[in-house]
Amino acid sequence: QVRLVESGGGLAQAGGSLRLSCAASGLTFSRYVMGWFRQAPGKEREFVAASRWSDNSTYYADSVKGRFTISTDNAKKSVYLQMNSLKFEDTAVYHCAAGGSGGTDRGQYAYWGQGTQVTVSS
Repeated sequence: QVRLVESGGGLAQAGGSLRLSCAASGLTFSRYVMGWFRQAPGKEREFVAASRWSDNSTYYADSVKGRFTISTDNAKKSVYLQMNSLKFEDTAVYHCAAGGSGGTDRGQYAYWGQGTQVTVSS
């Protein structure tokens, strides 16, 4: 059974930083693209960042490029999202996801975590 568990969310001030973690189990971590999505109240879930371990490639939404960094640790089967220079509009529930092909479309990800709340105060 595949399980993704996020942690590290919380409250931060605008301009501050938070680091999210996602621990995966029940899958061969290196065969998947690991992604982060977020969903703000009243909005659709949107792509944030993704990492493909097989070729060490990463990609980001334009809204977070230069501020957020995704990284993975294959030995720990974990993916991280370092969020710097946080903005009020980054407030959302952040979900970890795993997909065979990856990409920016949430339909390309088969497995999802429950999410962790990130709140940025202005």
